This record gives sequence, C-alpha cells and structure tokens, in this order.
Amino acid sequence: MNTSGLAAQPRPAAASGGFDVLVVGAGFAGSVLAERLASQLGLRVLVCDKRPHIGGNAHDRYDDAGLLVHPYGPHIFHTNSAEVFDYLSRFTEWRPYQHRVLASVDGQLLPMPINLDTVNRLYGMNLTAQQMEAFLASMAEKLESVKTSEDMVVSKVGRDLYNKFFRGYTRKQWGLDPSELDASVTARVPTRCNRDDRYFTDTFQAMPRAGYTRMFERMLAHPNIKVMLNTDYREIEHLFPWRHMVYTGPIDAYFDYRHGKLPYRSLRFEHQTLPQEHFQSVGTVNFPNDYAYTRVTEFKHLTGQAHAQTSVVYEFPCDEGDPYYPVPRPQNAELYRLYQAEAEQVPNVSFVGRLATYKYYNMDQVVAQALTTFRKLKAQLGGEAAEPVALAPETLVPAASTAAGRTRREASLPHAPLNGSAAT
Repeated sequence: MNTSGLAAQPRPAAASGGFDVLVVGAGFAGSVLAERLASQLGLRVLVCDKRPHIGGNAHDRYDDAGLLVHPYGPHIFHTNSAEVFDYLSRFTEWRPYQHRVLASVDGQLLPMPINLDTVNRLYGMNLTAQQMEAFLASMAEKLESVKTSEDMVVSKVGRDLYNKFFRGYTRKQWGLDPSELDASVTARVPTRCNRDDRYFTDTFQAMPRAGYTRMFERMLAHPNIKVMLNTDYREIEHLFPWRHMVYTGPIDAYFDYRHGKLPYRSLRFEHQTLPQEHFQSVGTVNFPNDYAYTRVTEFKHLTGQAHAQTSVVYEFPCDEGDPYYPVPRPQNAELYRLYQAEAEQVPNVSFVGRLATYKYYNMDQVVAQALTTFRKLKAQLGGEAAEPVALAPETLVPAASTAAGRTRREASLPHAPLNGSAAT
C-alpha cells in the first residue's frame, strides 16, 4: 500500500514482462491514453479500474428489458473539435442526435435554455427576436461586478427568470444558493433571442451508434493493452514492473487527503422501465422548482432504439456517493492548488481527467486533454515506433470480457454512416 501518498517508485519494465505504463481508471482519459500509447508507441499498458466495467461514468449497458441505458445518468456527446470527433470516430459509428430539454415552470413545459419561445409562452407575449433583446435588457439588473452564479444570471435575464429557471435548480444541484457559487456554474447555460431549442450548438452532435461501452471495448482492444477490473491500483502497483503511471482518479485520494478532502456533489439515480413506448416528448425534462429530483431523462431519445418499452432515470443530487461535480468555490480552488503543487513534483505520474484535475470537463474536453497529454508523453517515454493499427470500426474485435450479449440487442439500434458524416 502506498500509504505515504507519494508515487511508488517505478520499476523498470522487463523485456518479456511487466508494463511500460500503468493507467489508473478506464474512463475517457485513461482509455484514450492507453490506446494512444499502445498503438502509436508500441508500449505495453496495464489499465486497472475499481469498478467492474470499463467506460467510467460514460459506461452504458442493456437492462433486463433489453433497453440500452446509462447507469450513471445521461451522457450526450457534443464537440466543436474536429480532432476529438475524428479520433473517436475510429472506434464507433455515430447516430446523429441533437439534445433538447424542457423545463417545468409555472405548469408549462418550456424550452431550455431560455429562448424566444420560452419567454413568449411564459409571459403570453409575441415578441420578435429584436424585441426579445430589448426585453431581456429591460429585465437585467446592472451590476458593477459579476462574481457569483446569481450575479451571472440576473445580469443577463433579470430576477424573475432567475427565480423561475435557475435558483431552485441550482440549490438542488449544488446544495448551495447560487449567491454562494462561482459565476462559472451558470455561465455554461446560454440565453437565446431566436427559436433555437437545441441544448447544445456544437458543430458535432452525435451518439455512439452501438453505445459508449462498445466504443471503449474497441479502444482497448489493442493486443498491448491488458485490463484489470474490480482492482484498486494500490493493490497492484508494487506487483508489476512499470515505467510511468497515468492517474485519472481523485487527486486528493492519491495524496491520502493530506490537505483535506476536496468537496464534490454526487448523484443518486432511480431507473424505471415503463410498459409504454414513450414517456416524454424530449430527451430531458428539468424540474427547477418542484420535487427532490432535478431532471428526468428518457434514454430512447438518445439511443434511437426501437422497443415496445421505455426506460427513464430520475436524478437526485446529494452530498454522499461517487464524486461527480467539483464544487466551484474559491476555497476549494485554493485547496486543489495545494494538491496540484504536489502533483507537479511527482515526475513519473501524469494526472489527467476530471477527478485528477478537479475540473468539470465535458467528455470531449477530457479526450482533448488526454490527446494533449499523449503528445507530451510521446517525447518523454519514446518507445519503439509501432505500425498504425487498423482502426476502422468494422474491423475491430470487441474485448471478449465485456462484449458478450450485446450483438443481438444492438440490432434494434439505428444504423448511421461512419465518421459522423451525418452529424450536424
């Protein structure tokens, strides 16, 4: 056990055994780096994960009814990065999907983010786009400085829309009033003066046609990659020779919480399979003011699966549980910087991903960070150059340990062109 909180000293990988790189975590950050290091540098990589599956929080599976669901809540892929999208397209076909969200406010289901239709229907008006700009300007509160999430919203849309759409949702999500949170929390949600009701406007919006887990299986299928599940890295880090560690777990846990625990918000999920074809008209419905849950997502909107039944998930924010969301407050950022300074002194470990950098990254941002880290490690680790591996999805063989039972069910998922050519 690495009870000191310092990196275990690397043991030189033997020519016929051991590993060049130990990757801690089989989510996006760990899997991308494992694939790149194995396929591009010919390095031997061991990936371990405490969970019984690959894919991290993006892991998906089929429930007892044969419906493809996301156990850890909805994961909707979107990006403006052609590099990230092209990279992932090597391991999956895509189903074009543009996410739409409605918010339950004052007895109506209204488009979210707030747009022209939201305001017109809420207030019984018939504003044009130009009039919408003037209306929001008249509602907005003029502030000398914008420091908190509350400031961010009221300075753009005013107090009434803030109370109806943001305050209650934020209080449930974070367990704190928006006035106690950094402005970045609500800066992520735009306000539109047109009728665009898409939740995201990124260039590439699509879902892996056969699901995220199948994509991860193909990513980790390289013969130089070995995967150990149900395994804490501290149980094995001294058992196998390795040269470098890629760590994607919580940075405070790596250092044995020597400066204190970094605060996170977690989620509790209630999944329901319903004996009906559809449950709601869009992928997600938010409940900013009613009920203990924040939102309900119906997976068939995301997957496009044809099935007589449907599956939904209710999300309940909570303090205890898996770490999902770093809490954006100045004192937490200062605590993270203490761990960051320690990490910079560990020469044989790369800290990558949400938990290791205490930042709320979207999936594409984690992939981009991992690709950037690979370029740095390429110079550091070198390795014997490897011939590029054939990466076309139709030629890849899924990892046998996690692919069983998926092929038959995937027949119910829609087909889409390769490389996201149908994405908008």
